[in-house]
Amino acid sequence: MSAPENRYSDALEAAARHARRWLESQETRRVGPRATASGLAADFGGPLPPGGMPAAEVVDYLATKAEPGLMAMPSGRFFGWVIGGTLPAALAADWLVSAWDQNSGLRFATPATAAIEEAAGKWLLELLGLPEESGVGFATGATMANFTGLAAARWRLMSDAGWDLDGDGLSGAPRIRCFVGQERHDTIDLGLRYLGLGRPTVVSADRQGRMDAAELDCALDRALAGAGGSGPVPLLVCLQAGNLHSGAFDPFLEAVAVAKSHGAWVHVDGAFGLWAAAVPELAALTAGMEGADSWGTDAHKTLNVPYDCGIAVVRDSRALRSAMGLHTSYLIQDTDGAADPFESVPELSRRARGVPVWAALKSLGRDGVANQVRGLVRCAAQLAEQLSALDGVEVLNDVDYTQVSLAFGDDNTTRAVTARIIGDGRVWMSGSRWQDRDILRISVSNWSTDDADVAIAVDAVRDAVAAVAGHTG
Repeated sequence: MSAPENRYSDALEAAARHARRWLESQETRRVGPRATASGLAADFGGPLPPGGMPAAEVVDYLATKAEPGLMAMPSGRFFGWVIGGTLPAALAADWLVSAWDQNSGLRFATPATAAIEEAAGKWLLELLGLPEESGVGFATGATMANFTGLAAARWRLMSDAGWDLDGDGLSGAPRIRCFVGQERHDTIDLGLRYLGLGRPTVVSADRQGRMDAAELDCALDRALAGAGGSGPVPLLVCLQAGNLHSGAFDPFLEAVAVAKSHGAWVHVDGAFGLWAAAVPELAALTAGMEGADSWGTDAHKTLNVPYDCGIAVVRDSRALRSAMGLHTSYLIQDTDGAADPFESVPELSRRARGVPVWAALKSLGRDGVANQVRGLVRCAAQLAEQLSALDGVEVLNDVDYTQVSLAFGDDNTTRAVTARIIGDGRVWMSGSRWQDRDILRISVSNWSTDDADVAIAVDAVRDAVAAVAGHTG
């Protein structure tokens, strides 16, 4: 028997009330959490109670007790890691996804969510200038989006080498030689490890983290020469759209041409940088990227949809379906030939995470997406300009996109300033290490970040620098 509506109403109303309160607090609240996981353990742990609690009371308890341990990631003053906020339409659509409760793997079983995700995928290809024949899958995040593209690459390269990967596995298979830039994101290595492809060959990069295309050419030549002409040499090249520290983009025109001249599959990790392709005046950053074979990104970052939503795009849709697909008697598959959603991602059971992407794109339109990315780039440029004017602050990267990396003299001073900023709570910026230096890294990823947030951020950095200088002076 179906549950009557009033069984849900009290809990949903409580959740909506707490959600509004949380979102409304973002403009003024401290960005960092006020409690630790260990400190909150007693509130959420202990023995499982013998009796239950009414649903609305559970929501009230959960929201009240969790609040001190929440990071204000939806705030325009959050600049940590590369984490975006959530657009209103995307957040509301995600609530609907939870209420609909669709296991969105099969077109036959959940035609509405399948159609919505297919439309979102086509819009993405159009928006980013990627091949219209590509398959699109909605994975959990950029890590699994990259994994999915690399899995399709592995299947195609093995097939072209005459190896039955599905039947014989990797034991005794031709080795796939993988090439990555010196400053690729570590999750690329993680994906290669998941796939059993081992440690990649590292190609040198310039001071901004861009792969050296000439060095890639030499590395691929060495790989082919070392194989001795004994058979096909499967080659996989991983490029990057958006360096974690500098925001720099690999030279796609040159690097893709080099890779293709050697017969390599090219994958692009565009976790947050792929979206630059939506902005005409940023075309130089992504020029040639469309010549790759697969791309991975994360819609939570630059597009600003709720967690979790990675997007995998693979030009060779057959390779994607072969790498990810499953055929068994209990799955009733659509007969019109289109891929089922589960054939494009690692999960068989999953929520309809492409629906918030559709909602975000529908609410923004092409021009809105471009303006959103422009806004992030503009705020990053403002931060770099205003911070570089402060005594004791050094901007280390060319700020062409959304990342700003700072140093404050020696490593000890940089760490002390970073700790002061985090402790102050007005903004959140994360520490890192780049080019053999400790740094403070600013990532502008939230659609709501504006001039006022930039001003607060500059003040927070200025005050932290002054406090550290006064303490050590």
